[in-house]
Amino acid sequence: MSIIADVFKPNYKAMIAYITAGYPDQKATVKVARKLAEGGCDIIELGIPFSDPLADGATIQKASYYALKQGVTPDACLEMAAKIRKSIATPLVFMTYYNPVLNYGLKKFCKKCVGAGVNGLIVPDLPPEEGLELETITRKAGLDLIYLLAPTSTESRINVVASSSRGFIYLVSLTGVTGARDTLSLELAGFVERVREKTSLPLCVGFGISTVEQAGQAAALTDGVIIGSRLIQLIEKDATLKSLKSFIKSVRTELDIKKNTGRY
Repeated sequence: MSIIADVFKPNYKAMIAYITAGYPDQKATVKVARKLAEGGCDIIELGIPFSDPLADGATIQKASYYALKQGVTPDACLEMAAKIRKSIATPLVFMTYYNPVLNYGLKKFCKKCVGAGVNGLIVPDLPPEEGLELETITRKAGLDLIYLLAPTSTESRINVVASSSRGFIYLVSLTGVTGARDTLSLELAGFVERVREKTSLPLCVGFGISTVEQAGQAAALTDGVIIGSRLIQLIEKDATLKSLKSFIKSVRTELDIKKNTGRY
């Protein structure tokens, strides 16, 4: 099993946090990652800024734009990951788009990820039907390639992702882009059950989770929750990171309450 898969213990709900690497700046990224680990996050996603982030909503698009303006590159993200890894043991996952990875060189990028202490990759615009080359390289490198499924995914797509994803499967809670929402999708429970029938992999849900209550609702159905846009908003509003730390601790407490309701 991988270090990511090891996160998913019986009667435990995983908390996964997304932050944009290099936002608001590179030093802050390292500091925020440490705070997230201290607050009980089980996996940290580092978003590599990209000029055409198709899956990202306004909050993450803005963060990526400012990071790019400051000259944040994939190499800079690798350097940040390495600095984070020196201070925490929490699994790290890069969330990036395929173009930057392809441009960097698949083998070279994966080798650099391993050297920086990164444990997995999420590539939203890489369909599993076209992911064999990267899958092969990541497996040889010991990286988990984590695929996404949406409520609109066909049975065929679910089957492919179930056999190809490693670590966990990322469930997109709704049709659309990332961003805080007022409520969770009414389709979520049925969607989770459809995927459960096809795989024994842990299922984690993201996109639209912005409150402690929503995190608890999602955790009751799945094995973990992924929160991104809300965290970036808290970082923007409070540079001391006290609000971020308080929110993360509240989510961790809520997930611990839900720990006996799921399969893992």
